[in-house]
Amino acid sequence: MCCFFTALVFFGPRLAFLVWWILQPVRINAAFNTFIWPLLGLIFLPWTVLMYLIVFPGGVVGFDWIWIGLAVLADIASYSSSVYNRKQVPYYTGP
Repeated sequence: MCCFFTALVFFGPRLAFLVWWILQPVRINAAFNTFIWPLLGLIFLPWTVLMYLIVFPGGVVGFDWIWIGLAVLADIASYSSSVYNRKQVPYYTGP
C-alpha cells in the first residue's frame, strides 16, 4: 500500500498536468511563454506547476502566493518521503 501511495504522489500531478495540457493547451500557453518551463516543472516541481495553473487566470497576487508556497512544500515532502522510504529497505547501504 505504501508503494501505491508513493507512486500516486509521484505520478499524480504529472498525469493531471499532462491531461490538462492535452485538453486545454491555450491555458498552458497563456500561463507560460515557452514550453521549457512547464517541462521543467513536470520533471522537478509538479505540484507547484499544477497550482500555478490553477491560480494563474486572475494573476498571481496576494493570497495566491500562499497556495504556491504550499505546493512547493508538497513537492519537497514528496521527495523527502521517498528518501525516507528508501532507508526502510533491508540491506540498503546508501548515504
